[in-house]
Amino acid sequence: MTPIFVAIFLLGLSSQMATAANFTLVYEWPDKWECECPSEANSTKVLSIESSNPGYIDPQFMAVYGSRIFIILEKHVGIPVSLVSLPTSSASPAPPKLTPFPSWDMHGNDGDCDKIESSRGLEVDSVGKLWVLDNGSSKCNYSKIWSIDLANNDQTKLIHRFPFYGHLNDLVLDETPNGTFAYITRWFEQNIVVFSLERNQSWTVDTPGIMFFSIAISPMNQEPRQLYLGGWNSKGLYSISVAALRNGTLTANPKLIGNWTTSKSYRMLMDKHGTLFSAFWYKNYVKSWNTSQPFLERRFIKVAGLYSSTPFTIASNQNGTLWMTAFDNKKKPRYRLLKASATAKSSEDLPERSCVSSPPTQKSSTPAEVQEKSILKEKLHHHQLFNIILICSNVFTVILFWHILRKKRKNSLSPNTNEALQMTFSRNNPAEYKEFRNDVI
Repeated sequence: MTPIFVAIFLLGLSSQMATAANFTLVYEWPDKWECECPSEANSTKVLSIESSNPGYIDPQFMAVYGSRIFIILEKHVGIPVSLVSLPTSSASPAPPKLTPFPSWDMHGNDGDCDKIESSRGLEVDSVGKLWVLDNGSSKCNYSKIWSIDLANNDQTKLIHRFPFYGHLNDLVLDETPNGTFAYITRWFEQNIVVFSLERNQSWTVDTPGIMFFSIAISPMNQEPRQLYLGGWNSKGLYSISVAALRNGTLTANPKLIGNWTTSKSYRMLMDKHGTLFSAFWYKNYVKSWNTSQPFLERRFIKVAGLYSSTPFTIASNQNGTLWMTAFDNKKKPRYRLLKASATAKSSEDLPERSCVSSPPTQKSSTPAEVQEKSILKEKLHHHQLFNIILICSNVFTVILFWHILRKKRKNSLSPNTNEALQMTFSRNNPAEYKEFRNDVI
C-alpha cells in the first residue's frame, strides 16, 4: 500500500465520518430483510422477502409513532406485503424481522378490493392515526385511503375510495379547526388531489404544465400554511397556499421557490422547526433548506458509496427525532436504520449553492447580528483549520511509518546478500564462484 493510496483513503474516511456525524446507527441488515409471515400451510415461519435481485426490496416511505416504525415496500413480484412494521429499539443484537402491518390478513393481491393491495405514502396525524395511500389494482379500478388507529389496537378502516385507479404517490395532512385535509401527489399527472375527511370527498386540483412527485407542508403553527412540491423530472421546488385548497379551488398556479442543484426530488419532509429535507433519485445525500429564509440549499447528510434509485426514506416522530433508512443496491450492508436528535443541524456549515428564482430583498443587519455572524465565521474557520491539520497529521504519520518499515526491510536483507550471491554462483558457475570467494576473502 503506497503512501498516496493511504492518504486518499484517510481523506475519504474523514469526509464520510464528517457528513454522517449527526446520525447514529440503530439497526443494520447486512444482506436481506426477513418477514415474520405465515406460510401457505398457515404455520408461522420466517419467509425471506429477498428475491434473486435484491434491488426489488426497496423501502419507499416511512412513518414513526411511539415505539414503532412503519415502512412501505415497493410491491414487486415476490413481495407478499407492502406495509410492515418494526420496533424503534431491541434488546437483541440481531436486527429485527419485519412484521406485516396491521396484520397478514389485511394484505391482499390484485383484486382483493377490501384489503391493502399496494401501499404508497403514509402519515401519522396528531391523534395517532396512520393514514395510508393504496393504489389498488386494475381489477378493482379504484385507489383508496386507509386509516389505522395506532392508539386503539390498530383498528383499521377504509375511509375513502377515489374515482380513479393508480398513480398515487405521497400525501401530507392539514389538520384545521374545520376538519382534516389530505393533499396527494400523483405520478405523470398535472394535478394534485385534495381529500376532506369530514365531507368524505375528494377532488383534483389542476396544476397546468407541471407534474409533481414529492410533497411537504409547513408546520401547523406557521399560518398561512404552504404546500411544498417537488417537480417531476426537474429541479424546481414550488409552493401553493393551502387556503385555496381548503376552499375547494379546482386550479392552482404553483409559485417557483427556487431550483435544487439536483433534479428529481422523490421524497420531502418538513420538521416542526420549518426545515425542509429532500432526497433525490440516485443521489447518496439529502439536502435541506430553512424555509424561514430565502431559498438556500445545504447538504444535510451524505452516505459515501451508497447506490440505489431511492436510497433514503425520511420521517420524524412526535418529539422531532429524525429517522432515516439507507438502502444500498450493490454492496453490504444493504439496509441501515439511522436516527438523529431533534436538534440535528446540517452537516455542512456553509451552503453549497444558492438557487433563488428571484433576488431576495436585502435587509441590513444590526450591530449585534454582525458581531454574531463574525463570531460564527471565526468558529467555523477554526473548525475547518483543525480538520485540515488533523488530516495532514494522519497522512504524514502514515508516510513516515511506511518509510521506516521500508528501511528496516532493506537493512534486514543486507546480511543475507553475500550468502544469496554465493548460492547463485555455486549453482550456475563453479569457476565464477571460486573467483568471487577469493575476492571476498
